Amino acid sequence: MTLLSININKIALLRNSRGRNYPDVDAFSARFLELGVAGITLHPRQDQRHARYSDVDSLGRLCQQRGAELNVEGYPAQEFMDVVLRHRPAQCTLVPDAPDQLTSDHGWDMQRDAALLAPVLAQLQAAGIRSSLFVDAGISDADLALARELGADRVELYTEPYAETYGSAENDAIWAQFADTAKRAQQAGLGVNAGHDLNLQNLGRFLQIPGILEVSIGHAVIVESLEQGMDSVTRQYLAIVQAAQAAA
Repeated sequence: MTLLSININKIALLRNSRGRNYPDVDAFSARFLELGVAGITLHPRQDQRHARYSDVDSLGRLCQQRGAELNVEGYPAQEFMDVVLRHRPAQCTLVPDAPDQLTSDHGWDMQRDAALLAPVLAQLQAAGIRSSLFVDAGISDADLALARELGADRVELYTEPYAETYGSAENDAIWAQFADTAKRAQQAGLGVNAGHDLNLQNLGRFLQIPGILEVSIGHAVIVESLEQGMDSVTRQYLAIVQAAQAAA
């Protein structure tokens, strides 16, 4: 079953732009949960330009109260890891973001980054936090095996290449590459999540890939909510996820 997690970073960005708690990230997250989404994702970057480390505390309590999952994404700098280990979200997705990076745009280089990831994944495992590694479609079998060996529970497929080509002649080949990567990851003993630039138009096609456990969507949800309303957009996403499950 595919679970829908809403990334609230863009709401946090609006909040931070005015210097006060408006819009209220917790209130909007609660509303998404009330509409039926399975979890909340936030990605506090090192400069905290949108989601802040303090949000992990309040959103963790909210998700616990609502029986939902909190997924905290980010680069495993010491401050980030201190926050994650203190608040223990359901899932921590490790992303290879540089401090000044505009948005996530690539997955981990498993061979190069193994020494960095190994102790971090061990800490998450010891704390009972499910771990996920941000990876590119086409990642090798050897790298998937290494991810599992290092202790990762899941990988999150970086889906921008799929989203960028959606509707074009080349999308079939790109979709097939994602489907193959998901299958090989599952064979390696890894769960598979997905996210980045998925939206109402392209999500249904992507979820024809079997076994996607979670999709996290943020930027598109906010833009589409401005156009169509938050309640309508959230219900449309849930309908797509449910339709994919029924077709599986």
